[in-house]
Amino acid sequence: MSKEFKLPDLGEGIHEAQVVNVMISQGDTVTEDQMVMEVETDKASVELPVPYAGKVTSLNVKQGDTVKVGQVLLVVGGDGAAAAKAEAPAVASAPKTVSAPAAAVASRSAAAPPPPVSPTAVAEAPSHHDGGPIPAAPAVRRLARESGVDLRDVHGTGSGGRILKEDVERFVITGSSGRAAAPSAPAAAPSSAGYAAAPSAPMPPVGGGDALPDFSQWGPVRREAVPQIRKAISRQMVKAWTLPRVTHGDEADVTDLEAFRKEHGKVMAEQGAKLTITTFIVKAVAGALRQFPVFNSSFDEAAGEIIYKDYVHIGMAVDTDRGLMVPVLRDADRKGLMTISKEMKEISEKAREFKLPIEGMRGGTFTVTNVGSLGGTFSTPMINYPEVAILGMGKMQEKPVVKNGQIVVRKMMPLFLSFDHRVVDGADGARFTRMIIDFLENPLNLLLAS
Repeated sequence: MSKEFKLPDLGEGIHEAQVVNVMISQGDTVTEDQMVMEVETDKASVELPVPYAGKVTSLNVKQGDTVKVGQVLLVVGGDGAAAAKAEAPAVASAPKTVSAPAAAVASRSAAAPPPPVSPTAVAEAPSHHDGGPIPAAPAVRRLARESGVDLRDVHGTGSGGRILKEDVERFVITGSSGRAAAPSAPAAAPSSAGYAAAPSAPMPPVGGGDALPDFSQWGPVRREAVPQIRKAISRQMVKAWTLPRVTHGDEADVTDLEAFRKEHGKVMAEQGAKLTITTFIVKAVAGALRQFPVFNSSFDEAAGEIIYKDYVHIGMAVDTDRGLMVPVLRDADRKGLMTISKEMKEISEKAREFKLPIEGMRGGTFTVTNVGSLGGTFSTPMINYPEVAILGMGKMQEKPVVKNGQIVVRKMMPLFLSFDHRVVDGADGARFTRMIIDFLENPLNLLLAS
């Protein structure tokens, strides 16, 4: 007797889904609860287990199709059921992955952490390196697909070799399996993952997805695969570009600050710290964020709310051989210049050596970036979504300025603040920048704020 397998009710008011992966073909013999396809809704990626055993006599969908709840996906014929039953001992002897019902799986958002795995499931979960099923939650599979990662190349650090979201993210950044376990952390709360972190939803193609012309008709060309970290940066930049961003520019007189830095830098160097201009910028920004909390927030458009964070974690854009990374300095407002200097040096070195765990790039509330070290005098930095602002620094230069009615040579440093205009008004952007400049032009105030 033939049995129809229909798209089940996925809950949460979902009426349709898109087929993103079909794991079987017409004529295949399937076992009960075998995963046969993966569908995606606007809230989750869901693997569907067929509830019947038998031969697939009719496969009604293909990858890319949009299907409605209740629509017949495939038909399992009765003739194949006996064959599947006869093969049951062989199947039973092989490891089997335990999965939740489709409706239960669908109720979990793709942004949520993988569910806990029971000891029984762990014992039954086969290694994904031996050709068996890959132990990974639907949300992890979706992240891997969006990041262009083959899960067979990823080493799972979860129980029984289960692949976690952090394992995929580490693979994106390092390009290796990352067998050293990193701390696992929930990802549901709004937080900055840094430019190198993969987003939770696919981004639209730039340029409308139009096919490129054949460039070889004009001369020799060569093609190189896009590194995984560059793909992740690309997705983050596309998301950041959609924000209504405004950039405000100003200049800080850092003549006294530079003298202060050189005077005290030697003392700090003896204690393993490196006192840089960025150290002062981080401290100044942390102090200003306490006075202007809107710059330390995130905008939840769906809920119609602004999320104010009662902690100050500063992300620092670091140029590495593999792309831009943003390690996060936590509780910058509670730390003095010595501590900030030491920690900045430590996490920046780890980022450049690709030894920084994923957690070290999460939770930022505001980002600073220094293009001045490369000679840049102006920039319109991209906001590190879901933050609402980023501060860029330009090259410090000696310039003639009018001070107390006299033309004097001073060391001036340009600053450029990009902010989300949905949340921040231009006037507040100017005031926030001026407060940072006041800190920089009066370095003793930074010590008092320690």
